[in-house]
Amino acid sequence: EKTAKQEIKESIADKKFVLTGSLKSYTRKELEDIITNAGGKTSSSVSKNTDFVIAGENAGSKLAKAQELGVPVISEEEFIEMYSKA
Repeated sequence: EKTAKQEIKESIADKKFVLTGSLKSYTRKELEDIITNAGGKTSSSVSKNTDFVIAGENAGSKLAKAQELGVPVISEEEFIEMYSKA
């Protein structure tokens, strides 16, 4: 089974991300732009089709929904670290 880190390294392209909570390093729009410029997609709601949830501080119902559906949850810092190595 692949880890979230391995999957992001392979490709952000064609992956669907949901952002939740308060982000530190980037605005939500900046992070969405990074994802879309790399060929990924962003969504406002978590579903079984979501590949990753990027969770900031005070993440709420989207985080709970991701955990319920078994969607990998990563922090903003983890995403940036993985993106810079991809």
